[in-house]
Amino acid sequence: MGSETTLKLPTIDFSKVELKPGTPEWDLVKVQVHEALQEFGCFEALFDKVPSDLRKAIFDALEDLFNLPLQTKLKNSSKKPYHGYVGQYPMVPLYESMGIDDANHPEKAESFTNLLWPEGNPDFSKTIQSYSEQLSELDQIIRRMVLESLGVEKYLEEHIASTNYLLRVMKYKGPESSENKLGLNAHTDKNIVTILYQNQVDGLEVQTKDGEWINVKPSPDSFTVMIGDSFYAWANGRFHSPYHRVMMTGFETRYSLGLFSIPKAGYIIKAPEELVDEDHPLMFKAFDHVEFLGFYYTEAGQKAKSALQTYCGV
Repeated sequence: MGSETTLKLPTIDFSKVELKPGTPEWDLVKVQVHEALQEFGCFEALFDKVPSDLRKAIFDALEDLFNLPLQTKLKNSSKKPYHGYVGQYPMVPLYESMGIDDANHPEKAESFTNLLWPEGNPDFSKTIQSYSEQLSELDQIIRRMVLESLGVEKYLEEHIASTNYLLRVMKYKGPESSENKLGLNAHTDKNIVTILYQNQVDGLEVQTKDGEWINVKPSPDSFTVMIGDSFYAWANGRFHSPYHRVMMTGFETRYSLGLFSIPKAGYIIKAPEELVDEDHPLMFKAFDHVEFLGFYYTEAGQKAKSALQTYCGV
């Protein structure tokens, strides 16, 4: 698997200027995004549209959420794999998480909140909705830059419309040990783009193409952006979809959030013809993300070295 390294992920600043497509500032950041995703499949993003008071409030909200009784948290159920409550797993006993579909929409955030707090909790609802809405803007900036850098920006409208957002909130208990303990197994994400944010308890590790593990130590002002298998397939392998895991040590609880842009059921992921040529032969057959996710959670999908390659590799 390789050893931990002092390598750092690139940091890209989306905050310094008003980024507008076609400006020199936009083009400069776009090149940085393209290079980072080619080499690492991820990077640290500085993005000031999420104000510091909201970033603080989101972790207060998570603490309240995970302190609810288990029976209440189990109300967060979903027919889609990994969209509802996940916990009580012997393989990852430190890990617990919940999912909120379309958390960027006020009515969806309110519906989730009222399910768990029938008496209402408007502060919680507003916090998760505002956070998700602001970060969805970063997601769309990144995706536009990626499509422009590949010369296929004509597909942008369809590409953005093909996804919705899942906010996944996560809690990792401290193992109360100085030894590293597994918080979450090594995996690639299966979606389009993931934007992670954490409290200042480290644990996230990302694997390089060479098999080395990078300890990710983001600042309180930065978000970790990575691409998933669906974007990797859509771009016909032009970028790297990185393995990552969580390793925990010490006594402190780690809270993190992931905003996932996820292909809608029924939308067929297929590499644009412009990205297929002699130097880049087609790597994957067209597929439905939800059906692929269903395969991933089967025994065969879990055992596969690459579930994507096994499922739809050419």
